[in-house]
Amino acid sequence: MIQESRQDIKSFTLAEMKEQMQELGEKSFRAKQLYEWMHVKLARSYDEMTNLPNALKERCGELFTYTSLEAVKIQESKLDGTKKFLFRLADGNLVESVWMRYKHGNSVCISSQVGCKMGCRFCASTLDGWERNLLPSEMLDQIYAITRLTGERVSNVVVMGTGEPMDNYENLLRFLTLLTDENGLHISQRNITVSTCGIVPKMRQLAEEKLQITLALSLHATTDEKRRKLMPIANRYSLDELMEACAYYFEQTGRRITFEYSLVGGVNDTKEDAEELIALARPLNCHINLIPVNPIKERDYVQSDKTAIEAFKNKLEKNRINVTIRREMGRDIDGACGQLRRSHIAKQS
Repeated sequence: MIQESRQDIKSFTLAEMKEQMQELGEKSFRAKQLYEWMHVKLARSYDEMTNLPNALKERCGELFTYTSLEAVKIQESKLDGTKKFLFRLADGNLVESVWMRYKHGNSVCISSQVGCKMGCRFCASTLDGWERNLLPSEMLDQIYAITRLTGERVSNVVVMGTGEPMDNYENLLRFLTLLTDENGLHISQRNITVSTCGIVPKMRQLAEEKLQITLALSLHATTDEKRRKLMPIANRYSLDELMEACAYYFEQTGRRITFEYSLVGGVNDTKEDAEELIALARPLNCHINLIPVNPIKERDYVQSDKTAIEAFKNKLEKNRINVTIRREMGRDIDGACGQLRRSHIAKQS
């Protein structure tokens, strides 16, 4: 865990920054300059802030921590140009992020925690357990570092990497505030997707924030019994409770829910599964994202074959369910959550 008494300057809102500068006896415009250096010019340290007095930079260095992630490893897919980044945090922990180029713009998938405690059976993120939550600045700086390293603007952000965002709820909300702030990168809420494995009370709480982000539910099974085998969280919240929370999210925000459904060969890809998924989806305003599961060597789950995937999709479409098959990005570079971090740690030990 982070044992740091100093406050994290990159997690301050502009209003909080103004308060801090006032306490230091500085003019309020210094807050705007600092904020712009961090969130627009993406400065890696105080040293890069050329229009600030040295005395102020030194004082900030004494009072506040400054988050700047170090890229440990960058992999680029020969198949589609996807880039996967492994970043080292100030305490030595590692997190990973993915940069993907689409026709509609560049998308970055970020992590919200170091490790994960949710225990989903087909995911590499959870294999080594949970270390800690990421600070808002550590979530932001994955995007900032990738923007600097690629030299390209990020237009879409997906909080769907390692970790359960709803398990880091307060930091997630602050991250969203900073990311969408017109004084910073100013990414539209509608271009942000936050995933959850289904922590029902937090889904309802997020609905009440009335944000315009997309909520993506990791569904992956169509019965409570099957879901419990894949996802331990299903022991706490039933599918009925989940569907009610999804309906509530739409009712509060007007934003269509996305169901993430990883197709696992022989486990959840049958005709019966498709019919049960149709029954769940039909009453809701939702989109279903079918994901050919990324096999990981520590588990015996395999990807559904192409015929089964197409048959599953066609059945949903015939029943007027909005569905896509997620394009597999970065398959040749440990593209799935947790794989790069895990392989790097294994090599170091």
